[in-house]
Amino acid sequence: MVEKYGFSSLTAIRVLRVSLVDELEGHIDSLLEALMKSEVLTRDDHEEVLCLLGPRARVRKVLDILECKGEEAAKIFFSICSHQQELQTYSKDGNANQSQSKEYKNLIQNHKDVLRRRSESMLFYNTRCGEKILFSEHYVNLLLVDGHQGLEIKRHEVLSFGQNRLSLQHKSVVNRKITPDELFFKANAKHPVKKVLVTGVAGIGKTILVQKILFDFGENRSKLAFDFILHLSFRDLNLIDKPTNFRDMVLRKNRHLVKELDNILAHDEKLLIILDGFDEFRHYRKSDVDVFVTEPGEDAEVLEIFGSLMQGELLPNASVLLTSRPAAIDYIPVGCIDRFVVIVGFSLSEVRDFFLRYFQDLDLAARMFTVVSENDLMLTLSYIPAFCNIVCCILKESKGLCGESPRTMTDIYVQYLVALLCSQTHARSKPVLLEQTAGTPHQLSDVVLQLGRLAFQRLMEQQTLFYGSNLDPAILEGCSLVSSFLDKTVTQEPGCTEVVYSFVHLTVQEFFAAMYCAVTDDSLPDAPRHAPSSEEGSNWGHLDLFKRFLSGILSERNAKLLSRQVGLCFRKEKVENYRQRIVRELRMLCENGAHILNHLHCLFEQQDSCLALTVQPKALRINVSDETLSQMDLNVIKYFLNLTKGNISELDLTGTGLMHKGLRDIQPFLVRCGNLWLGENNLDMDSVQVIVDVLKESDSIINLGIGWSNIGDDELLAISSAIRLKGTLKELWMEGNHVSSSGLLSLCDLTPNPLRKVVAIWNDLKDTEALCNRESIIVNFTDDSAWNLWGEWVFKRCQVSSNEKLVTVLRKVCNISVHCLEVQWAKSLYRKLSQLVKHRIESCTEEDMSKKLKMFEGTLNL
Repeated sequence: MVEKYGFSSLTAIRVLRVSLVDELEGHIDSLLEALMKSEVLTRDDHEEVLCLLGPRARVRKVLDILECKGEEAAKIFFSICSHQQELQTYSKDGNANQSQSKEYKNLIQNHKDVLRRRSESMLFYNTRCGEKILFSEHYVNLLLVDGHQGLEIKRHEVLSFGQNRLSLQHKSVVNRKITPDELFFKANAKHPVKKVLVTGVAGIGKTILVQKILFDFGENRSKLAFDFILHLSFRDLNLIDKPTNFRDMVLRKNRHLVKELDNILAHDEKLLIILDGFDEFRHYRKSDVDVFVTEPGEDAEVLEIFGSLMQGELLPNASVLLTSRPAAIDYIPVGCIDRFVVIVGFSLSEVRDFFLRYFQDLDLAARMFTVVSENDLMLTLSYIPAFCNIVCCILKESKGLCGESPRTMTDIYVQYLVALLCSQTHARSKPVLLEQTAGTPHQLSDVVLQLGRLAFQRLMEQQTLFYGSNLDPAILEGCSLVSSFLDKTVTQEPGCTEVVYSFVHLTVQEFFAAMYCAVTDDSLPDAPRHAPSSEEGSNWGHLDLFKRFLSGILSERNAKLLSRQVGLCFRKEKVENYRQRIVRELRMLCENGAHILNHLHCLFEQQDSCLALTVQPKALRINVSDETLSQMDLNVIKYFLNLTKGNISELDLTGTGLMHKGLRDIQPFLVRCGNLWLGENNLDMDSVQVIVDVLKESDSIINLGIGWSNIGDDELLAISSAIRLKGTLKELWMEGNHVSSSGLLSLCDLTPNPLRKVVAIWNDLKDTEALCNRESIIVNFTDDSAWNLWGEWVFKRCQVSSNEKLVTVLRKVCNISVHCLEVQWAKSLYRKLSQLVKHRIESCTEEDMSKKLKMFEGTLNL
């Protein structure tokens, strides 16, 4: 067996170790038995192997033992492996014949019929009682692309959706678009695709994708090469509170498979297991387990069974499809994932298709789509399927936005609430009596506040699922309005029935929570500190949208509308106190240069120009660094700066993902800047031309930062010409680029006047001696006190970065030469970074990321 490799059997065990583990894990038991019969293994050896959990660990132990036993034992081992391979081939041929038997085919078709019946109606969007919406008539294609969707912890996932979607589309989405049938097929893949992770923000269509797979499989339309698909929802798995086994987990919803399940699981190479909604799993933060099960009938905690499936210890030949929101993917053992897929939502043509299916009238759908196309906010949100449904609901009930078009997120949700209430009551002018139960009138405002209290309490606990046994019955009794905002899932358990509720979308929960907070005495959660802790998992951005909704609800226009249509009472004192708070916090943030983006969104939600005019900070410093900016973000920045006069002391756009179009959009404000920081953005020549135009026009800009922006000699030549023309720029920070020594010399006639400092460390400089003689051009680190300020700036950025972003920054700053580390500021920076990395490693749950951080731990301890 090993002669073709040209080395001994003992050497082959060492060289082929990885592939041997993969090949032998599926039949380790028969291998152990054969090795015992051949007296290669002793009884003690056998017991030592069995002490280990999991087939892969046992194979590794066998290989360790064989290495100690010498060449003859290794030869017998390979002889046994060769014989087993022949038996396995024969067995597969027999199984192939069996799989084509009439009984087996009937079982497959029976299972498909069950899946078809379960998935033939839409499961995602709430429908009225008794109403049936056929999946085949209302499904709209989702855009799926390859990609690993990392999430900046400090950003709300829905708020970051717009920019993430655009960046994925810019990377040749047309060439990378995949269909549900292609999820487990990847051209040119080195290994078979067995484990697939599908991610996407709330409401993007993960569960709809699962339903599409099940429906097509049940209709015999699927091209997936599986005999059986087993669908498990984490909502259901949450109800299991005691040890169980995988076999029983399957039979909870698939009793029709009880007679043949063992046979199905024995041929796991033809099995697909779908695990839907990992982010809803009660124990998702503890999924990195080290206790495994290897048999479908072996009892364990649900968490351990899940870990065993993902790690290939249980049903190693089965394929697994796992879905999750981005917020939870850091807790998934991604080392075992073969393919990462992102649901991008709808394309523009799919939005049109959704409108047609919703309105069921070609002319009406086209008219409504035109209305949305003229509103950038509504069109952007419509790319998310759940939002598209909300937008269509508003259009249907308001007859195509006959009144004022919504300008903010809160406007859209207020109109959505009013539209559903009008649909329920059929009387816009009578919001008081909704229904009567047992002679007690339900006031509309009471129902809304009950839902709001539920939303607020669970949002503060970061919960999106609510179990009926833990809810106040008063929220649910006798009011059909509740079903318009809460999804209801009924789960049959042995001896009981459990009902699981969730708001129809994460943002709907945040909106109701904000309404409750606005009209009650509950205080707004404190804003995050500007120096967050060193642990990444604080997730302090999850309340961003809630705060924006609160601001919009407390605005004069929406407060009046909610009071008139819903009967909510807003205290003038609370409204005024909130407005004063916005002004006070904005003024403070502008003066100290702290992160300000969400406060700008809160101001925008108010839509009150007088409020912005009262901010009047002593210095106008706008810091939105390290936030990937969407068009909505740029709009609120422009809104605020349009209402302020005079120079902008500082505008920090570092690491915001801005390109030519975005820079051109905000060019009038760049001209007003004294300090402009554009580093860590990929600045091509078109983007640089915007900077050139700003430098030519501006009388105020004195400091410009374009470090790590991928510019070279040509871009620098264009910038130097603009500096030469206007002569106002004093400092140019351009570290970490691709500028050559000759390119840098083009700045020589500009130093020391007007340029007093040019920082060009970490460029493509070969001849630095001539440059070092120039006092204004800095190509190496020094003991200058200015570097101490630079070090503090770097450390603050690292503190607020996710682990992924931190690794990117560390790759840059760990490139300080050894002799510079003797300088006090460098010692201090490395010491603080070392402590930060240590804390991150301790709290990191993802093995690959932990390894990356540990690589820098050694460097920082030099």
